[in-house]
Amino acid sequence: MTLSSPVLIGRHDLLDLADRRLTEAAQCRGELLLLAGEAGIGKTRLLREITRRATGAGFAVIAAATAPGAAEVAAGLLTDLGAGLRRDPATAGTGERIMERLREGAEGDPDRHRRLLVADLTEMIERVAACPRPMLITLEDLHWADDLTLDVLARLALRAHTLPILLIGTFRSDELYPRVPMRMWRTRLLTQRNAEEIRLPRLGREDTAALAAAITGAVPARISAVFDRSDGIPLHVEEFLAAPDGVPDTLADAVLLRAEQLGPQARELAGAASVLGRSFDLDLLVAITGLAPAMIDAALRELGERFFLQPRGDGLAYDFRHALIRDALYTDLDPLRRRELHGKAAEAAAAAGFAAAFVSDQFERAQRPREAFPYAVSAAAEAVALSAHQEAADLYRRALRTAEPGTDRAPLLAAFAAELAAIDDNAGADRAYSQAHDLLLAAGDPDAAAALLPGWVAVRHLLGDRLEQRVAALRAGIPLATGVTLASLHAALAAAYMLDRRLAEALADGSEARRLYGETPDLDLDATVGSVLLFLGRLDEGGELLEDVIARATAANLERQAARAYRMLGSSMSVLVEYERAHRWLTAGIAYAERVERFNDRHYMAAHLAHVSWATGDFAGASAQARAALADGRGGITTRITALHVLGYAALVSDPEAARAALTEAAELGGAMRELQRVSPAWWGLAELALLAGDAGAAITWCEKGWAASAEIKDASYLFPYVVTGARAYLAGSGPTRAREWVTRVSELLRERAIPGTLGAIDHAWGIIHLAEGQTGRARPLLAAAASFWTGRRRFWEGTAVLLDQARCAHRSRRPGEAAGFVAAARDAFGALPAAWLAGTPSARADSSPLTARELEVARLVASGRTDREIAGTLVISPRTVAAHVEHIRTKLGVGRRTQIAGWLATVEPSS
Repeated sequence: MTLSSPVLIGRHDLLDLADRRLTEAAQCRGELLLLAGEAGIGKTRLLREITRRATGAGFAVIAAATAPGAAEVAAGLLTDLGAGLRRDPATAGTGERIMERLREGAEGDPDRHRRLLVADLTEMIERVAACPRPMLITLEDLHWADDLTLDVLARLALRAHTLPILLIGTFRSDELYPRVPMRMWRTRLLTQRNAEEIRLPRLGREDTAALAAAITGAVPARISAVFDRSDGIPLHVEEFLAAPDGVPDTLADAVLLRAEQLGPQARELAGAASVLGRSFDLDLLVAITGLAPAMIDAALRELGERFFLQPRGDGLAYDFRHALIRDALYTDLDPLRRRELHGKAAEAAAAAGFAAAFVSDQFERAQRPREAFPYAVSAAAEAVALSAHQEAADLYRRALRTAEPGTDRAPLLAAFAAELAAIDDNAGADRAYSQAHDLLLAAGDPDAAAALLPGWVAVRHLLGDRLEQRVAALRAGIPLATGVTLASLHAALAAAYMLDRRLAEALADGSEARRLYGETPDLDLDATVGSVLLFLGRLDEGGELLEDVIARATAANLERQAARAYRMLGSSMSVLVEYERAHRWLTAGIAYAERVERFNDRHYMAAHLAHVSWATGDFAGASAQARAALADGRGGITTRITALHVLGYAALVSDPEAARAALTEAAELGGAMRELQRVSPAWWGLAELALLAGDAGAAITWCEKGWAASAEIKDASYLFPYVVTGARAYLAGSGPTRAREWVTRVSELLRERAIPGTLGAIDHAWGIIHLAEGQTGRARPLLAAAASFWTGRRRFWEGTAVLLDQARCAHRSRRPGEAAGFVAAARDAFGALPAAWLAGTPSARADSSPLTARELEVARLVASGRTDREIAGTLVISPRTVAAHVEHIRTKLGVGRRTQIAGWLATVEPSS
């Protein structure tokens, strides 16, 4: 009896879809297609049928697969793909080049090496796929793939749309655990529509019966029990049907019942093969069994005929028919026999030059830690060279498990901590740094212990340590440190202080770090100092220093440092109301980050560019940019916070509830980080939202919260928006006296820092206070100065609001025409002005006009462009009387020209 159905049951719709994708690929419209489903659901069987159809359609087919444990091997699936290409004479050269490129060591910046490696590997595969003959590349069990492989596949997925290539990958949908590399990779590709996914469902009762009939020739009497026990999973159905008697309890029981029917050599060979994994090399199997070639050939033939194994390619490698079959055979091995086989596999693999990660795994499973250790350390170093941080972390974990007593564990723990930090396992990194630090102190190496502190403190920051805790930890290392370590501690202190905008302290430690570094330049330190200078109001000096860092870093191909300097310069300018410079540097920085694939930096800068769009009046554009940054920048908390600020600001008027939700989330996230720059902008937005809703008390509370946070560190850059907001809130809730006290208090900090883009807020605030007190003569020039300031800075929010403040001032000064002009300008700029802003402005109703009914008639005719004589004819009065009316109108409206009369009338009678 055959074990596998000769026809595919219940998958016709999926095959139809695959046929369409093959046709499109042949027309140079390829893609990445993901086949998802639980173990045993039939992904491999479906893939084989698609492969058969592709071969019949003239496709070149290259197959690659990965296996459990392969995620520890950097580029394991790519290596298998290279081997597959090498077996085809048409692509052998490319396959060899891929494998050679993977063996090359890293030089210089490891992140840059990783980026170039991904680009080179993608280009090699792309060139093969650009041949006239279309290509199908199948990739099995992506849930076990490593980060480097997934990076290359993501790039290929982008390129496939213009190539004659179809990439099909399978994965187990029930094994995408939180830290599995594929988890976020899959989500990102599907969200951005760079891949398509189809899920294989379980078979229903009718399809299960059809599958059984296809295998056995008829529907067996026990089909109901088979269906109930198998749950419609095809592999289970096949194995249960093959059981000699009844229906076994589990799949493993079914596999082992079949295995009992094998000959002794085939049974022994199957067990030996199971220690090597789902896929294995024939020479390695020969080496660990010691059986004669004829016996091995006969055993392999039997295992193939009984559907346990199937050959790959040229027959020098084999696969188990399914990983679950391998798992059942492996679990059934006696423990001592399993250890013996792993030991033989490790020795043979080491002699044959297999990957160090594989060798270390085999030695560890053989319970020979002493021999596993050096291979684990070597494999970890290889992974680090490829910036394969997840793989490196796993391998360092094995090295620590297998290290003998007396081994110097501190360097291993320090390297392990750095890799854990790189994959955002901050709690694990914290523990590893702590252990390494204690061991180095105990070993009498305080300088090395102190050298760990900058990295350790960065992890503690992400875990929620306040600035005071981080500073204390760094300063505790200063008495222990010398030379470069001491300089790095002061540089880390400068960065910590800068993030919390404690500028004097940041500058002091930055200067000390510079002195200690001496002639050795440090680009990160220079970028930190440049940012500090910007927030101290020394814009030219700070800007020049950051621009110099960008130039030096790009010239030296130091991509991380260059991207950091771009983001610090662009984002700082967006906060400091230098919007033209912000737009220029953010745009350039985004383009640079895209080129070098520093995507976290790119998305952060995109969020700040959205802030610039909002600040200069493009609310719709700002919202679109912020949403894109949120979608692209998953997992980046600083990007998320900034984008939420923008979404909240842009919805203040149009959708207050959405604004509140975005700003509240931003405040909560920022509060957890305990950094002023993350939380203060959200509080200001909530204060404005309260004002718009008429809740002066809530607005005052938010403003005082923002003031307290800024005052603690003498900040002006995040305080300046609160100046006018707080003045309005106090005027509405407490009156001019408390408003005066507020503006006096906050203005001192703004003047002390003297950041050019913030100082106009002082004139604006005093202008509205004088206006509330009825001192229009004092208010007028201050409001005019503020209007000019905001216009010059392109700050839209306050720049529009001040026009209405000027309108109120003109109205109270009996200048209705001038007031109407300001209202009209505000309407032109904003459109639907917030109702709260219009309170106290000149009424927009003609029945409250200062003009008489006759004068209003004349004004309407003037607005229509009539001359005095034409107006006289229309109203049947003399031209002299018309002239008198026009003069009275000018006097009452405080205008000098007929066009200004028309402008005033447009505000009170918009339809005229």
